[in-house]
Amino acid sequence: MKLNLVPARTGVEWVRLGLRNFWRQPLAFVSLFLLFMAVISNVSQLPLVGRFLPLMLLPFSTLAFMVAASVADSAPGNGNGNGNATGDVKKPTGALMFLAVARAMRTEWRSLVVLGLISAVYFFLTVLATAVVDGGQFVRSYFLGEAPAKEVLESSRFQVANMLQLCLTLPLVAAMWHAPALVHWHKVEPVKSIFFSLVAMFRNFSAYALFWLVWCGVVLISLACVALIATVVIGVGSLGSDAGAMAVGNVLMVGTLLALAAMAQASNWFTFRDTFKPD
Repeated sequence: MKLNLVPARTGVEWVRLGLRNFWRQPLAFVSLFLLFMAVISNVSQLPLVGRFLPLMLLPFSTLAFMVAASVADSAPGNGNGNGNATGDVKKPTGALMFLAVARAMRTEWRSLVVLGLISAVYFFLTVLATAVVDGGQFVRSYFLGEAPAKEVLESSRFQVANMLQLCLTLPLVAAMWHAPALVHWHKVEPVKSIFFSLVAMFRNFSAYALFWLVWCGVVLISLACVALIATVVIGVGSLGSDAGAMAVGNVLMVGTLLALAAMAQASNWFTFRDTFKPD
């Protein structure tokens, strides 16, 4: 396995490929996203460990979407020249994508658990670090579920602590971006995969920065268009049923958010495919 340096414009191409890939199996991608959201929502309700289990599942969801996207990308006639990353030659269907995901989860679960533990421990330390700024208000609100008073929420120290925790989480996102895929496709050890993922993000920073910026633009434009459509629907509904128009508007907005989230996840496979090459 070797690192491939790509030009900045590749970030735009990753978004384009991700959008195209999503529309090959939109229902499968959205279903996969809803499945993980449902699991994360349920485990987050557990006492004590509920704050950390969603982080344990982060590597699993990352690899699941990359595997699903690789299957969709390997469809005959795509012209990508990569072959089938999962060994299947059939036309990709939703069932085939979920089967490939299940196979990957079963094969790599030990390494994914290790990555999940690292994620949870690191996140725990980032939350504790905020105590230096606000004296532990953010820590108590996060771990104990205490609702801070209004004056605490509006205080500069609490807001700085919140921002500090967010900034400290960014390296975790970079570390886990490629680590699960490196474990699966290149058989890299979990700790080494984190290092290689960080190096890849740093060496190709311009491409990844453009990738994120373009996705922000896609999300903003899409939500603006849906908001305009919803406004028209609600306006027309004011002549008839207000409740029905509001329901349609809400469904449009929620459906668009789900689709955009699944699209973004579907595009991550291409960032990995073009960044790491077999020896």
